[in-house]
Amino acid sequence: MPIQSVTLEDVEEARKSIRGKVVRTPLVRLNAESAAEIYLKLECLQPTGSFKVRGSGNAISHLTSDEKAKGVYTCSAGNMAQALAWHAKREGVRCTVIVPDSAPQTKIDAIRRYGADIIQMTWDEVWEVANKRYYSPLGQRTFVHPFADPLMIAGNGTAGLEIVEDLPDVDAVVVPFGGGGLFTGIATAVKAKRASTSMYASEVETASPLSKSLAAGRAVEISRTPSFVDGIGGANVAEDMWERVRPLLSGSIVVSLREVASAVRLLMERNRVVSEGAGGTSVAAALTGKAGSGKVVCVVSGGNIDGSKLIKILQGETPN
Repeated sequence: MPIQSVTLEDVEEARKSIRGKVVRTPLVRLNAESAAEIYLKLECLQPTGSFKVRGSGNAISHLTSDEKAKGVYTCSAGNMAQALAWHAKREGVRCTVIVPDSAPQTKIDAIRRYGADIIQMTWDEVWEVANKRYYSPLGQRTFVHPFADPLMIAGNGTAGLEIVEDLPDVDAVVVPFGGGGLFTGIATAVKAKRASTSMYASEVETASPLSKSLAAGRAVEISRTPSFVDGIGGANVAEDMWERVRPLLSGSIVVSLREVASAVRLLMERNRVVSEGAGGTSVAAALTGKAGSGKVVCVVSGGNIDGSKLIKILQGETPN
């Protein structure tokens, strides 16, 4: 199947579609000493606590009347499920979400608040749905892919427009890498507006398929280890996402669980920002210095972390 490209024009159209439905999140300076001038793009302040409201809002806005009547579904580690459920509730559309049985309780509780039906499976089964892009029991409904849908990618890219508008001379942007939809969207917008800006992905050592794919020169599958960084870290980079990501990518910065926990703690202590593990990877990556020493924007992609894990982190521990 041909890969559907996502352009700056698509991102600009998405901004019109989601205007008034999402927050134009602030870009603030990290209150900590570092070699780089680090800024935080606070997507954790979105209504459902993550950037996913951007892409899912764009996808929902393009449904036909017939599609709305039949309903929607998605698969997700939790943030996409919340975002799609939130928009679906506002639009009066029935929504079902497929989530891992290991999903944090804070995300499960939020999904229920937004009124979606929940199907829980093993993590591998959820990832299989993402790869197949279909779940037969819900086949009559519209499947909104959590990262590979062009409408999702375009919606995510609206955060990139805001970054360049708020910091026109940005030298580098670091984006947490899960399926690649956030990275591709933001990078598409940023590179179109400022071609000299370097675009880095951030990954965690327990599951870094992009880094391994870069080393191999092709999309590869890896063995992953579950951790508190539950919002990113798949078993592979989908072929179509690999083709989208590679031309935009300056590199992948892989960080340890300890570095992620330290970054989450730093965000809370210095900026009073609650970040989940995935969101903390971008800050951890920037603090290594591998994204350069200029003006570096870290996308804090979400803040939906279980309270028990946050407490451990604030006490100086690294959760499982």
